[in-house]
Amino acid sequence: MKIKKGDNIIIISGKDRGKQGKVLGVFPKSEKILVDGVALRKKHQRSRKQGQKGEVVTLPTPFHVSNAMLFCKNCGRGARAGYKFSGDIKTRICKRCKNEI
Repeated sequence: MKIKKGDNIIIISGKDRGKQGKVLGVFPKSEKILVDGVALRKKHQRSRKQGQKGEVVTLPTPFHVSNAMLFCKNCGRGARAGYKFSGDIKTRICKRCKNEI
């Protein structure tokens, strides 16, 4: 998977198409990612202490990695990721502008 935790991504398909966000978590086995402010759902949460009311909390849900692209700051749009080796260091680059992501 070329998307990692902390990356900025843009959604390319689905109900949140065009939104940008930061990756909060990556699940390689199921090929899903968790992004801040995208694919939100409401969850009813039970009260924890006696006398406290339950509440409805909005949480992001994981979605498939194929619905997102890395966001290149230089191009200002979604970018396919490539790799470049400089010595022993492997870095991700934007396929369009060849700059580091």
